[in-house]
Amino acid sequence: MKKIILLFSSLLALGVNAEGEVTKEVFISPGVVSVNVVHHYKPVKLQRDQDRENEISDFYLKTARGKIQPMLPFAPHLVETIGELDVIDYVKKRSDGDDTILIVDTRTPNWPVITGGIPTAVNIPYTRFKNKEKALEIMEDQLGVQVDDVYDFSYAKTLIMYCNGVWCGQTPAAITALLKYGYPAAKLKYYRGGMNSWKSLGLTTVNL
Repeated sequence: MKKIILLFSSLLALGVNAEGEVTKEVFISPGVVSVNVVHHYKPVKLQRDQDRENEISDFYLKTARGKIQPMLPFAPHLVETIGELDVIDYVKKRSDGDDTILIVDTRTPNWPVITGGIPTAVNIPYTRFKNKEKALEIMEDQLGVQVDDVYDFSYAKTLIMYCNGVWCGQTPAAITALLKYGYPAAKLKYYRGGMNSWKSLGLTTVNL
């Protein structure tokens, strides 16, 4: 019986590469190959590329871009820095209808066109957060903040924010601006690895 179970488990862990050859599946985490989510009302299978010969896109091969961002760049504000598994968990919750969460791609619009974005994310460029008038409009219309003489963050969404990666300053700029407006640090999550790390793991991207 044990041999049968082991054989069955082995068969479950098989996939197919671009040439149609049988390979072992590429896992997200132990026992998890994919996560079903919804993006723009369409089902999306969030997974790593199953072709074991797949490589990171040429766009992210250059190593001279930007400046390395600190792991915790917002001190003394306690903004949490998160990784891919945390992001996937938030994406799943958002896809399942949790309106208290919003995945935000903070890059200027040309970047998502080139590289795609994370499923369920919306593109709100960091430049809009730096402009106070536009930022207040976004906070009221999209982020659940009541903007009046005194800002009310009681129903502010938890924002999972990302840009291009550890060398990109777009998300740090957006979060720094939100903190200045009083946005609760506990409701801001910084995915430092960004699209560079996401693509390096072969994770699913979509058009935003």
